[in-house]
Amino acid sequence: TGSYTFVIVAQGDTPVYGAEFLAAAKKDGQDTSHLNQLIIHAALDMVDDAVWTSNNMYLKTVDKFNELLISAYVTPGHARMMVLHDVRNEDGIRSFLHDVHELYVKVLLNPFHSAGAPIRSDTFDARVRALAKKYLT
Repeated sequence: TGSYTFVIVAQGDTPVYGAEFLAAAKKDGQDTSHLNQLIIHAALDMVDDAVWTSNNMYLKTVDKFNELLISAYVTPGHARMMVLHDVRNEDGIRSFLHDVHELYVKVLLNPFHSAGAPIRSDTFDARVRALAKKYLT
């Protein structure tokens, strides 16, 4: 099992949700969460370029940084779901992003939620973490 950093970036490059799923061995080391966020946001241009070369919403690995890989999924509303990971797990990441997309659509269908607003729902967070446990470990 590896370490994963997950971010949803809405239109206008606004981050609306983020979570880290760290392997037990990595929790002891230094805090790299800011570096991980920087790497993900630096890859946004790569995702925007990859959107035009693929008909799929799941774009697979779009960028690399040292031993870290960045996989992306772009919704029809152009929200980008990005995962920074250190192990190859294409099928698990694809399933995770597909199921998170379904949860994200449910959030957007809530009349009390604005499309570009940060997602602060504890239920959404718990469900994303459950999906991460299911597919990414």
